[in-house]
Amino acid sequence: MRGQEKQGWNVFKKIFSENWDSFKMEHSRYDNQYYDSLVEKMLSCGNPEEMGYIEYLCQSCGQGRRLLSMSCKSALCLRCGKVYVDNWVSQVSKMLHEGVIYRHIVLTMPDNLRTVFYKYSGELYGEFFACGVKCLDDFFSEVRGKALKGGYLVVLQTHGRNGQYNPHLHIISTSGGLDKANNKWEHLNYLPYPLLHKKWQWYLLEMLKKEIGTEEIMMLVDSCYRRYPNGFVANVQKGDVPSRYNSLAKYLAKYVVSPPISIRRIDVYDGENVTYHYRSHKTGREEQERVDVHTFIGRMIQHVFPKGFQRIRYYGVQATSTFEKVKVIIQEALSTVKGVVKGAIKIIEEKSYRARYQESFGRDPFKCTHCGGEMVLWAIYHPRYGIIYNEDEVIESGKYEQGEEESDKDECGRRTIWSATAALQLPLFGV
Repeated sequence: MRGQEKQGWNVFKKIFSENWDSFKMEHSRYDNQYYDSLVEKMLSCGNPEEMGYIEYLCQSCGQGRRLLSMSCKSALCLRCGKVYVDNWVSQVSKMLHEGVIYRHIVLTMPDNLRTVFYKYSGELYGEFFACGVKCLDDFFSEVRGKALKGGYLVVLQTHGRNGQYNPHLHIISTSGGLDKANNKWEHLNYLPYPLLHKKWQWYLLEMLKKEIGTEEIMMLVDSCYRRYPNGFVANVQKGDVPSRYNSLAKYLAKYVVSPPISIRRIDVYDGENVTYHYRSHKTGREEQERVDVHTFIGRMIQHVFPKGFQRIRYYGVQATSTFEKVKVIIQEALSTVKGVVKGAIKIIEEKSYRARYQESFGRDPFKCTHCGGEMVLWAIYHPRYGIIYNEDEVIESGKYEQGEEESDKDECGRRTIWSATAALQLPLFGV
């Protein structure tokens, strides 16, 4: 399996290295330094000389050595996503209110609006988040007959399973909201989906009219009202999210941090075309698609957002700025509600590189393969600044003899520096 992943990763890099320049010539939108830097980082990922590295050495026998290449953190990299996914799942577990029932809601748009969003993405994406949240607050309030403030973890996803452009919102939403006037939590067992479909249509189309407002947009909006009299599709997952938020968070984060394909899904690259497979939403079966190489690159890079753009945002009672304050209010409000979820939220701690490696490969990356001893931090190299830490120099300086604590020595009196490496929580990859 590991060999297959490595081969797939090399194919993905080869596609970009051989065709990126010609792709930019055909698609000038992507011919700039920002996209060039993302591609360059992705192509260099895994190369310790280009990305920098951290070296570990066994102090017991001196033979065990491990070199970890620093990650590229490029939005185009298929290798760097796991650390982000694990960390975000941990973050989500800390941002769900104990006792509150959540639902997974997906707000979509029809095909004829996708080109508009692609053309005006800079003006529309931020408002896309906001109108989704306003829609749900309005929806919950109308169902209950009073003003409610819900809580939302909103993820912007811009692709379908085959990589084509399909912007939509994934929302982990409270099933109900806080009645601030009466300091009461209002849980909604029944959600009338036809009402949600109509409200989502109205909020999305009115946002387009306000933000763009051209004659072309006005005509398009009018046609959408006529063509979709029952509103736009808004899928609501039945049941409560807390029982499955771990897998849901992993699903959402995976497609936010990396291209819309996994290494194992690339079947063939012949220099001109790429063949890959995916599971179709429509048929429920595995489908295979063959596209020219420029189309494939476009399907990967069109989902990259500007630097600093937040594709995951928190609103309402989930807003990070007021979460702790609102948490107390919600727990007081929930004390009078029957049927709350008990013990559904499990806090997941962020994993270190060591823990992730052991989970994936079943062995400790810092145990010497020669003697079984513990490997310790020995050197750190940065491609711009050179060697920024060297244990040989530290030892030669006599620093350990000057202020060494007995607790820092092993049973043989040797200085161990694992405590220093434990604090170095960088997303690293073995080479």
